[in-house]
Order: sequence, then structure tokens, then C-alpha cells
Amino acid sequence: MHNGRWARESTKVVGGEGVLARSPKLTDEYASPADPQTPKGSYSFVSLGCPKNTVDSERMLGLLQLDGYQLVREPDESDFVIVNTCGFIEQARAESFAAIDEMLELKRQGKIRGVIVSGCLAERQKEQLLTDRPEIDSLVGVFGREHITKVADRLLGNMVEQRTVFQPAPIRALPDTDRLRITPRHFAYLKISEGCDRLCTFCAIPKMRGKHASKPKETILEEARQLAAQGVRELIVVAQDTTYYGIDIDGQSHLTELLRELDQVEGLDWIRLMYFYPMYIDQPLLETIASAKRIIPYIDIPLQHADDTMLRRMARRVTRSETEALLESMRRTIPNLSIRTTFITGFPGETDEQFETLMEFVEGQKFERAGVFTYSYEGDTPAAKLDGHLPEEVKAERRDRLMAVQQANSFAWGAAQVGRRMKIMIDRRVPGEEHAWVGRSTADAPDVDGLVFVTQMGRPLSVGELVDCEIVASKDYDLIAVSSAR
Repeated sequence: MHNGRWARESTKVVGGEGVLARSPKLTDEYASPADPQTPKGSYSFVSLGCPKNTVDSERMLGLLQLDGYQLVREPDESDFVIVNTCGFIEQARAESFAAIDEMLELKRQGKIRGVIVSGCLAERQKEQLLTDRPEIDSLVGVFGREHITKVADRLLGNMVEQRTVFQPAPIRALPDTDRLRITPRHFAYLKISEGCDRLCTFCAIPKMRGKHASKPKETILEEARQLAAQGVRELIVVAQDTTYYGIDIDGQSHLTELLRELDQVEGLDWIRLMYFYPMYIDQPLLETIASAKRIIPYIDIPLQHADDTMLRRMARRVTRSETEALLESMRRTIPNLSIRTTFITGFPGETDEQFETLMEFVEGQKFERAGVFTYSYEGDTPAAKLDGHLPEEVKAERRDRLMAVQQANSFAWGAAQVGRRMKIMIDRRVPGEEHAWVGRSTADAPDVDGLVFVTQMGRPLSVGELVDCEIVASKDYDLIAVSSAR
């Protein structure tokens, strides 16, 4: 049972030609200045967390390659290891601590020289992380990523006078060009802004990533064209708050304008939209999505709850009736729209009646995709000070009940696709099978949604190809299809 986005995102230990989709710009036009036989040093890289963190990882990987460092797959074969952490909720922090401790043990055994910790956990805990784990060599905050090569130089040069790099959040989001990508070659994440101006009471992201900072449109388009030139077929637009794009510049959302220009980027097949907050979504934006050539009918819009009291306690600034009107407008305007959302169960003060309201809402809306999280106590957020905190077993029991409702929705949607013809993006072969492939429909974002298992009936298929298929069966969250490619 899928129980939320974060749960399906896994640790990525990256390295080696078989994992990295290398940028031609990095490996050819901007070949490393160092002799490839004598690199400045070798390192391994562990990337954790959400797609926004993945983009940060890819940027650091690119900077290190440009500076002459050699990436290797196995941590114990490297000079040092970088762990790019997630600090969002307790489960994410536990995974980050486990990865850090595993690398520190390699250091104790003398197998590596050092450990660098970067990302959201470093930003959130700062020097406390060094106090608790003094063997960490360096901490690099979210906005210190541009200095990663200097940090590596200091580590290998045994210069220990500066162990932290924390930079203030920028007024405009940092560029993400010249990335060494760790996603498959045919899809990539495009981050259009950084930080968040929302003050949802359960969320610590503004503390870690600062206020909202839109990336200049020209920079975004340059990145999109560079990714398309590298062979990216699916571009996944991400941010902390996608619909807020541009408001920090002049008080107006410029997402519609940006999407119209992204839709013109040659070489792309699909543009997928993630992390829509349920505000600043107007009719021109929906009509732009509906009429686009490359923007697919998929919107990720985390809603978190449906009871008005809970929404106020979460500081979501929307009501159930406003949400229902928005969802109706989205479905009316965009044909064949797939909506992904997320919900929180067991938020402080949630009563049985308020939870039943959420259950009824989810059952009635028939979301194609949804994940459910239990409320995570975060001591530095306003929600921690609310009354009515619930036992973990109550949170989990409500999560399971809500997921059972959503499971019925998802399974019914899958069954309704049988007999339809649709384009499927091929992601990989089924291991050991000559004519079986794994792909995704427009309803399926990588790592968080379902899969489509494709049987090749005609010519051989290729990774990254869009293939005409007939859906012949559904199984749980996934579809089974037959390719008609000739």
C-alpha cells in the first residue's frame, strides 16, 4: 500500500557510469580540467529526500566534476563521502542520521578520510549536529552548496579551521545549470523557485529553505533547453510552492506565463506539474494547461485536510468549499486530469468527527493518486504548541483507514483504464525479460505513483520512448499494457 510521497523516495547512493545520466555539457564541452587519470580526489555521494533536494545534489555533483573530483560508486573506495540530507519529518531525519552514522563508521575504520554533511538537516540543526556527531568533518547548509568544491579542498588539505558553510537564502533562486544528473537520462526535475512564504503550522521548510525566491524566467528556460539537449523527454516542474511563482517579484503570479514558454521548448514530450498549493490557481492557468502541447493532464496539489477547523489549525488559508470549487473547476477545464494529493492524519486536536469529514471528502473526490502521512511532531513548529496531541497508534490507525478509502479509489481508476489506448513513457526493462518493460502513464510521476508493465509485441522498445499501448489489465496500483509499436 502506498502511504505517501516521502515513503517511496529512497536513499540514492550515486556513482559510476551505470547510475549517472551525465550531461554532455559537463563531460564534453566542459571536460574536467584535471587529468582524468589523476583527479583531485575521489568521493561518493548519498542523496536523500525530495526532488528539490535531488536538484541540489545534482548541482553539487556537477560542480565537483568540473573541479576535477572523481565520483565513485562504493563509499569505501573513495577519499570522502557527501551525505545530502533531508530534515523534513522524524522519519526523514532518522534515515539521514542512519546514512551519516554509516559513513562515520567507515571513517573510524580508516576506509575513508572524511564525511561532509549537506542539505536540510544540516541547515536545520547547524552546529548542534557537530556537537552530537563531532567526527563530521564539514557541514554545508542548503545555500552553501555552491561552495562544495572549496569544502572538499579543505578536507583533503587537512585544513580544519572552518567546518561549516551556511549562507543566507538568496533573493532569487540559485541557478541549477551544469548538473550531473542522478535521474535516468530521459526525465529530470526543474526547480523554478526556492523556499516558501506559507506558514503552515506543521511545516519547518521555511526554517530550512527560507522565504520564497523565484528563479528568473530566462534562467529556467535556459535550464529546460539544456536538459532537453541532454535527451530529457519528461520535465518535472518542482518547487516548495509552484503556484506562488513570481509573487515575490511583483505581487503577481507568473506561472501561467512561464508554462506557456516552457511548452515551446523543443525536444520535450511531457511537462509534469508538481507541488501546487491550492491558491493562485485561476482559470487562465488551467486553460493554459488544458491547451498545451507538452504539459500533461497531471497536477500534484497537496491538500492536507478537508475539515475547516483542521485547515485553520494548520494555517492552510483555504476552506473545504473553496477546495471543492477549485477541484471541480480543474476537472471541468482539463480533460482526463489526474490529481495527486496528500493528507495528514492525527493532527493535534483532530476529533473523530473531523477525521470522518476527511474520509467522506476523499471517498467523494475519487482522487486518482493520494498519499497519507501521520502527523509528525516537530518541536520548532507552531503545531507543537497546539493542544490535543494524539497517540501514535491513533494517527496510524486513521492513516490506514484513510488509505483503504483511497486504495479503493485508485484501484477503481485503474480498472476503468482497461481497454483504453494511451502513451506510455518507457523507464526500463524488466530484469531478465527480453520483451517486458516498465513504464508510466501521464497519471504516474516517478517514484511516487503507479507503474505500467508493458509487453513488447512489435519492434524493440527503448528507454525514454513514448509508446502507443493498449491497457489490458490492472493490478493494484499498476497497469498492464501491450505495446503496438511497429
